[in-house]
Amino acid sequence: INRLYSDAAAGNQIFYRMYSDAEIAADRSKADTGLFLFRGEVGKPFAITNAGGGFMYVGAMHDSFPHSLEISNAGFNAFALIYRPDDPYSDLAKAIEFIHDNASELGVKADDYSLWGGSAGARMSAVLGNQAYLQQLTDRNDIPQASAVIMQYTGYTQASQYDAPTYVCVGSNDGIASWRTMQNRLQRLSAMGIPTEFHVYEGLGHGFGLGQGTVADGWINDALKFWQTNMKTNEKGKNGNSYRNFSRASD
Repeated sequence: INRLYSDAAAGNQIFYRMYSDAEIAADRSKADTGLFLFRGEVGKPFAITNAGGGFMYVGAMHDSFPHSLEISNAGFNAFALIYRPDDPYSDLAKAIEFIHDNASELGVKADDYSLWGGSAGARMSAVLGNQAYLQQLTDRNDIPQASAVIMQYTGYTQASQYDAPTYVCVGSNDGIASWRTMQNRLQRLSAMGIPTEFHVYEGLGHGFGLGQGTVADGWINDALKFWQTNMKTNEKGKNGNSYRNFSRASD
């Protein structure tokens, strides 16, 4: 919040509405949807972070704002999506479309983007990371598929050849999303030749976020490396490192 405040105080736009005035007038539920931008380096790829909340609320304060801040600190641009819990997939599709169509004005690279999410947000990211669903939900075929999907703690089970490279982390004591379910899906993706990386953290439950002060602390750095490895172009973070391939890793 301090970061958003300082950006706004400096005269920088921090929130972007995705829907037009006409679209909002036709459906008032779209009025409060939009994207909070955590600015990284101009021209760098972007991430969209999707908070969990069981499709009942959007837990951005602990499940997407912190992630967006860390992603921006690594030099990339991060958009935290405030979506409608009763129409989340449409809003994420609109967000991808909006950023793609306004990439120059937003100062981001239009391709090599990633989709991040925890719990319900991870389910959203997996669905829109699938090329077939992306085209279906945007009704467009000119928008590239995400270079990586970063998922935390969700029991999503669908797997197909159209899914994006996928990174997963989850706690061994998660009573909502079984780590075995998540591992099984990644094994199926890996068997299709899709790059994956899987981490299960001993003793953690559901919703550990960045995992600061826990055994999961630092997982986001692994996820950033995975994303960069699967970009079509060689992008480097602020530390100047290019990263090795983590495909099919497990621990």
